[in-house]
Amino acid sequence: MVRLLQFETYLHNPFMRSYNVLLADGYPIFLEGLQAILGKPGNRFTCNIKGIARTGSQLPELMRQLPPDILLYDIGLPGADGLKMLPALKKGSANTRILVISNFDDPRLVKAAFKAGADGYMLKSGSQDELFRAIEQVLSGHIFIGSGLSAVEKNSNTAAPVASFETRFARQYGLTRREIEILPYIGQALNNKDISKKLYISDQTVSVHRKNIMRKLGVNNTATLIRIAYENNLV
Repeated sequence: MVRLLQFETYLHNPFMRSYNVLLADGYPIFLEGLQAILGKPGNRFTCNIKGIARTGSQLPELMRQLPPDILLYDIGLPGADGLKMLPALKKGSANTRILVISNFDDPRLVKAAFKAGADGYMLKSGSQDELFRAIEQVLSGHIFIGSGLSAVEKNSNTAAPVASFETRFARQYGLTRREIEILPYIGQALNNKDISKKLYISDQTVSVHRKNIMRKLGVNNTATLIRIAYENNLV
């Protein structure tokens, strides 16, 4: 009976299964560390490392030969412009989720990575726990932004042009003032409770606005909504 229950749990828990992983990084020591962490027994899910790309020239071919469930990707990969390569990687393997693991914490770079097709972004200084949370999030179809990161530039002097663009965007899709106020926070992958604290409204109210925004923009999941926010420079 116990074995049967364990088997049923396995079937209904999407993370108690195996995922094919491709690693793309130019630092041998970091790669060895990733392999050790992902291969440890007792993890919530099994990561089968199907290939390792140490240069940009190796990665496209590996992606074609071994399309993984998730690519752990350093945008500083030698021999390539990591950001420029991202759209092609995403287009060539639409079902592959891409988690950027980088040393770079510049908000402009984080924002550009998401616009180019990344599904998650975390720093190499992050913890093992954060790595597994990031993998879980992106494999579930969500956007992940790691600790210490932001896609919003500080001390920006572009407030007026951005506000003007937000007004045009709101008119195009019939968004209310509150909805256009909430959308950038959604773009930062904040949940309803976090947004409610920033705007001093209830999380139920945020939930209603979120659903209305998704309906007006014609999307059916938060990940797509976040991508639209990035593509239209609303974050």
